[in-house]
Amino acid sequence: MKPEEDLNKEFTAAMVDIYRRVLKETGYRPTYFLQMVVETSGHEAAMHLIHAGQPSDGYTELYSRKRLDLTVEALVLQPKWKPLFTDDDRAKARNRLRDYHFEFAKYGL
Repeated sequence: MKPEEDLNKEFTAAMVDIYRRVLKETGYRPTYFLQMVVETSGHEAAMHLIHAGQPSDGYTELYSRKRLDLTVEALVLQPKWKPLFTDDDRAKARNRLRDYHFEFAKYGL
């Protein structure tokens, strides 16, 4: 298996982990998010979400709970995943988080 394929599999696992953490740490159940990840891939789901014209319902729910650190946008910006996303992808994620006053320094992003 190629290293990029390995990284894609790890990213999908990280997306599933987001689902688990959101449920455990906030009580919110992002069912559509998990369905999207399982039916496509973590990368495909992330691309759909970060390039959508508006934030997802899950994003706004996490914003209301002050947990933007658990969003796909925050995950995409982690250095480990940089090879999977273009500068434009990462800029869209960063801009959405910035629009919602995300504390980048607090999370090392």
